[in-house]
Amino acid sequence: MADSPCFTVPAATMQFGRDRTDTPPSRIVLTLPIVADGSSIEWTDATWNPTTGCDRTSPGCDHCYALTLSKRLKAMGLAKYQRDGSSKSSGPGFGLTLHEHALGIPLKWRAPRRVFVNSMSDLFHDEVPLSFIREVFAVMQQTPQHRYQLLTKRSRRLAKLADSLDWPTNVWIGVSVEDDRYSFRARHLQAVPAAVRFISAEPLIGPLPSLQLTGIHWLIVGGESGQLHRPVSLEWIRELRDRCHSAGVAFFFKQWGGQTPKSGGRVLDGRTWDEMPQTTVLQPARIQS
Repeated sequence: MADSPCFTVPAATMQFGRDRTDTPPSRIVLTLPIVADGSSIEWTDATWNPTTGCDRTSPGCDHCYALTLSKRLKAMGLAKYQRDGSSKSSGPGFGLTLHEHALGIPLKWRAPRRVFVNSMSDLFHDEVPLSFIREVFAVMQQTPQHRYQLLTKRSRRLAKLADSLDWPTNVWIGVSVEDDRYSFRARHLQAVPAAVRFISAEPLIGPLPSLQLTGIHWLIVGGESGQLHRPVSLEWIRELRDRCHSAGVAFFFKQWGGQTPKSGGRVLDGRTWDEMPQTTVLQPARIQS
């Protein structure tokens, strides 16, 4: 996704409200939340989008599902997807937008859920003010029954802001690493004082020999899906799985990818791999320079 996680989220699973049109386009107020209570993503239960829109920043964003979906939703006339992003890095309906009325949605969910935050955006996008990020974190802190899963490609901003945020123990934070040129994102992540730090190697488009797993608790791996999907190598995946097991890191194999997310299935070496991290309170990694 355009600097947000590249996972397939069918439009049919999403619930949409109507935006007011008398507010600035970058900070739209909603009468209904942007949320999907239920998700096709294997490692989460629900999605929550206090922001929508993003900008591509690395090759993992090339075939962003959210960018394609936003263009479709704009054409359908959905008000919240009417702000266009840059033609160079974003697209129709995919301009970064804050949705204040979506903030309170998790407060209404009584049953515990794993909640993927911003499946249609990136909370650490440069256009999301620190004050709004703090509002999102405050909601997460008020709902300890849920586990929140945040994923970003903007690891530098994450590391810069980490000490300015209160990190409740139910917040998991991850970075996307699609090939070895972006393994530096894991190094930024390692110093963040979150209860769980994880890496999403999806879409995996190259081997990751430089990836450091010190201080990482969970690794998600998946191949790319879509008409222009890039192939993933069995050896890349096996190497990451074996390194995870040696380092005591939970390993989750999401998909082989192909024309659709389900095309290649999820079986690796005769079984599925659905390991999840332990949810004890953990400290920032001590990285030797």
